[in-house]
Amino acid sequence: MTFDLQQQVPLAPFTTIGIGGPARFFTRAASLDALRDALAWAARESQRVFILGGGSNLLIADRGFDGLVIRIELRGIEERDGLLHVAAGEPWDDAVAYAVRRGLAGIECLSGIPGLTGATPIQNVGAYGQDVSETIARVQVWDRAAQSIAELTNEQCCFGYRSSLFKNIEKGRYVVLSVAYALRPGGDATVRYPELQRYLDERAIPIGDLQRVREAVIAIRKRKGMVLDPADPDTRSDGSFFMNPVISADEYASFAKIVPDAPHFPAADGSVKLSAAWLIEHAGFHKGFVHGNAGLSSKHTLAIVNRGGASAAEVLSLVEKIQEKVREAFSVNIHPEPEFVLD
Repeated sequence: MTFDLQQQVPLAPFTTIGIGGPARFFTRAASLDALRDALAWAARESQRVFILGGGSNLLIADRGFDGLVIRIELRGIEERDGLLHVAAGEPWDDAVAYAVRRGLAGIECLSGIPGLTGATPIQNVGAYGQDVSETIARVQVWDRAAQSIAELTNEQCCFGYRSSLFKNIEKGRYVVLSVAYALRPGGDATVRYPELQRYLDERAIPIGDLQRVREAVIAIRKRKGMVLDPADPDTRSDGSFFMNPVISADEYASFAKIVPDAPHFPAADGSVKLSAAWLIEHAGFHKGFVHGNAGLSSKHTLAIVNRGGASAAEVLSLVEKIQEKVREAFSVNIHPEPEFVLD
């Protein structure tokens, strides 16, 4: 057996929010052989499988997972064929730091985001005006249906706002092995986010200085409790828990009659993106809102935090409460971004 099989392993320590019961079976996959053998064992034993990355966008049931959890620990970063190839188990911020050191532009505004690289194409991770779909050239995967390695192009990944082939269309079929990014050697930072632009302007930081732009992004994220810090209880979270809702132009026209001053931004196909944080705050949820052992960050209303000993049930209760109040106030539905592993 090329993999080490454990039983009844607590999953909470593998998540940034610190919630989750035990895995019936658990293993770490640091090689393709270990991954394939673990998947084959699960198939023979009729065990369900959950692929675990960095646990930064995840809510696991209090009773845990009745099956095999495989933690992806494939490592390696390599520049080859004009692309930056990053193994799925590499911490994402390490990959960003590497690119910035090498003067490779395109992902610098995604600094400070927790989790592993393999999750970036799944979620189409984005922040501060950048999405990884802008730079992903190819994704190497293990195709569980075909039992073979495959390479998917950017177009085949079907990227959308916080969505992808892996998350929405073929969920569970592919295990990400590595991601190849097409970055710009010697390029300027992509600065589209007004708050980041103001920060740079105030400090006279040029967009060609990728390292200082990276430091600026991390500084802004820290102010919002969005950089993992054991000393900051607001970072015991899944980061931004709700996605910004995207509504049609007609829906926005109705919405604007109620709240004409609400922040909004153009989205694809003439639709309009609203600010989930604004909606949550104006539906009556302030920073630091308490809901049992869960609550909202004292720095950012988008983050649901584990205040100490919180359960998945408490988090779900708060999620439903927020969704209901936003819907009542604005006739807008907001949806969670993290993956729920609840059955």
